[in-house]
Amino acid sequence: MPDFFRTVPSGDDRERLTCRDCGFVAYENPKIIVGSVVSVDGRILLCRRAIEPRHGFWTLPAGYMELAETVEEGARREAWEEARARIAIEGVLAIYSIARIGQVQVIFRAGLAEPGFEAGPESLEVRLFDWDEIPWEQLAFPSVHWSLRQWRAMRGRPLGLPAMNPPEDPRGTRPLAQPPGL
Repeated sequence: MPDFFRTVPSGDDRERLTCRDCGFVAYENPKIIVGSVVSVDGRILLCRRAIEPRHGFWTLPAGYMELAETVEEGARREAWEEARARIAIEGVLAIYSIARIGQVQVIFRAGLAEPGFEAGPESLEVRLFDWDEIPWEQLAFPSVHWSLRQWRAMRGRPLGLPAMNPPEDPRGTRPLAQPPGL
C-alpha cells in the first residue's frame, strides 16, 4: 500500500499528497456540483432531503457531477434522481465557489420539459412553492438562498453573465446569520 504524506513537491508552491516511494502526486481538486432552480408557473420546485448532510431540509435538485457527463447532463440527471423531473434548461443562472468544502456549484435556470415530478430516492418529498411559501429557515445550504434570490432577480429577464458569490461571502465560507428579509 502506498505511503502518502504532505509535502511541497519540487517546482510547486503548496503542500500536496505525495507518495514516499515513487513521488506520485495525488492532486486534490474541488468537486463540481450541478443543479437547477426549476420553476413552474412562477413556483419553485424544492426537494426535502432524505440524506445527510442536512437531512429533512429543503434544497434545489442538485448534486455531484459524474465523470463523462456535461454540466447540463448532470443537472438533468440530478433533477431526475431527486425529483423524478425531466427539465428543460434555459441557461446558467449562477456559479458559486464554496472554498471551505472545495466545491464549485453551477446552477441553471430551468422549467419542466414534461409534466410531473415526485420524490426520488434521495428526497423525502418534492413540491412547488410560491415565493412567499418558501421555507427559508429550512433551506439546507447558503447557496440555495443565493440561487433563489438570483432566480427572483432574473425572473422574466434574459440570462446574461451568471451570478457569482455575494460580495459579503466571496469564498463561500460564511453560514447565513438569518433568513433573508424578502
